[in-house]
Amino acid sequence: MSPSIFEEPKIDCHVHVLDPARFPYGEHTHYRPAGQEMGTAAQLAQVMDAYGTRAALLVGPNSGYGLDNACMLDTIARGQGRYRGVAVVANDATLEDLRRLKDQGVVGVAWNVTFYGVDHYRDAAPLLDRLAALDLFVDIQVEHDQLLPMMPMLVGSGVRVLVDHCGRPTIEVGLDQPGFRTLLELGATGRAFIKLSGLVKFSREPSPHADARPFVAALLRSFTVERCLWASDWPYLRAPARVDYGVVLKFVLMSLLPDPADRRRILWDTPRRLFGFA
Repeated sequence: MSPSIFEEPKIDCHVHVLDPARFPYGEHTHYRPAGQEMGTAAQLAQVMDAYGTRAALLVGPNSGYGLDNACMLDTIARGQGRYRGVAVVANDATLEDLRRLKDQGVVGVAWNVTFYGVDHYRDAAPLLDRLAALDLFVDIQVEHDQLLPMMPMLVGSGVRVLVDHCGRPTIEVGLDQPGFRTLLELGATGRAFIKLSGLVKFSREPSPHADARPFVAALLRSFTVERCLWASDWPYLRAPARVDYGVVLKFVLMSLLPDPADRRRILWDTPRRLFGFA
């Protein structure tokens, strides 16, 4: 009998830690996650242990902390090698700033275009050059057609790219929408990786989000199994519907990736190699 999805080795490539009791939110933060949106390092570890997730990539949330990475860095430091991080930095972060973050377990920098907009990054090409020099990723979250104007900068920089949440396409426009076509072209470059995650953010149907399956299938063809990753997006900030970690694994992930060999590559082999987990 094959092992349960909960027993298969897994690395979760997009989670947040939000602990305002130990790390207070910034005074001028645009959004203060509360209640079930919060997730401490201890709670994350319990969820991971319950579902057999061995390691995780922490992504600095714009909500609550802005450019303050202290909560994430503390979690990495206490995690005994279980975590790596994606930091949020200003566009003018120096090479030394980035090197210090890398020394603390950071493997990339987050660009949340869905929140800041395209114009916020128009002067950020030098930052991409610095990331490339340190072999750090840019981890970009876009939606609709936002990737289109970002592509020249991304492709010209030589930086390795992570794309969050399937690129958050517009379901009703279909596979031929310009932003999604551009994402497939990015996949074909061989320098980008896609997170098969966040279906609840763009699907128009309840779990297991059948309307998102053609988009995931197209991403698998373009990026190939070797450059796809999985993520839960725990603890589901601003999720438009209830999300449960176990349901995402057993019903959403299993329907998208029925082949155990594909799951092994996506859940374990590729992220372990990419992010330097032991």
